[in-house]
Amino acid sequence: MATSQVETVSSAADKAKLAAVAALVVAAVAGFYLLSKQGPLAQWGVLIVGLVAAAGVFLVSEPGKQFVGFARDAWREVKKVVWPTRKETVQMTAYVFVFVVIMALFLWLTDKTLEWVLYDLILGWRK
Repeated sequence: MATSQVETVSSAADKAKLAAVAALVVAAVAGFYLLSKQGPLAQWGVLIVGLVAAAGVFLVSEPGKQFVGFARDAWREVKKVVWPTRKETVQMTAYVFVFVVIMALFLWLTDKTLEWVLYDLILGWRK
């Protein structure tokens, strides 16, 4: 069972790194729009370089290291999953489609029956 502890950034260095990450992202997006007259190569270059720099700074901070650890644990858990075979997947998909068609026919039949009972038998509107 997972713990529900909430950890906050406590060291001043980590706070500064996260502030630098935010500043780099803002600078990258601002550079993208400010360099619109220089052409798309300059725009995308500034954006990608800024975002890569922000990711690099984030990954050396403590929250970044915790994120990497979480991602490794998640990937380890994904490897443990027993995925269905192609045949099982096709069969289950076919079951779902058949169920949807049967349910659609049932609802259509119910709707038409209620329409006939209300409009023809009770109210007599369709004569």
